[in-house]
Amino acid sequence: RRVAVGAFLPCLCLGERPARRTLLARPIVLGGVVLISGVVGTSPYGTNPGLGVVLGVVVGVVYAAFLLVLRRGNADIRRPAGPLFDATLIGALASLMIGLPLGEVNLVPTLPAHAWLLILALTSQVVGWLIISVSLPRLPAALTSVILTLQPVGSVLLAMVLLGEAPSWVQLLGGGTMLVGLVLATLRFPGEPRREPIAEPEIG
Repeated sequence: RRVAVGAFLPCLCLGERPARRTLLARPIVLGGVVLISGVVGTSPYGTNPGLGVVLGVVVGVVYAAFLLVLRRGNADIRRPAGPLFDATLIGALASLMIGLPLGEVNLVPTLPAHAWLLILALTSQVVGWLIISVSLPRLPAALTSVILTLQPVGSVLLAMVLLGEAPSWVQLLGGGTMLVGLVLATLRFPGEPRREPIAEPEIG
């Protein structure tokens, strides 16, 4: 859903025209997403598939919009942590406002649960999103949406290594298909002109 939405929002909001290679890679990546999701050969839909589809589309639109806002906030690429800090602070405050009335917030730390949570926050969230924040203003938005599909591929591989999960051959085929699309979208082949970054740091 993120790849599909990411194809149109940059054109509508930023006036960007995706490169031809990105457009060619998109259906390949989308096909890989369908395969890796487990839709083929299994019964993943649960008890309310219609609601799942609606929520998935809504999440895709919101996530793509957040990436565009974060990209705009990083127009001054010398300060990539500023907009990310703002987004994190707002997210924390919103979580408290929603969670406290529902009794879902426990501010008393316990070990080792909160230690693992802190490690997760500092690695995949802080470091990971800093890397994304640095790259967003330097790449076309449509290309960024394709590159971020590495997340489900990485999730499948990490689940195999860390959790001992055994994905189906269809899911492995989906991961391989997505990697092919990513290679098509990102690699510069011999004879092609070098791609210039979208944004450059301002000096002074």
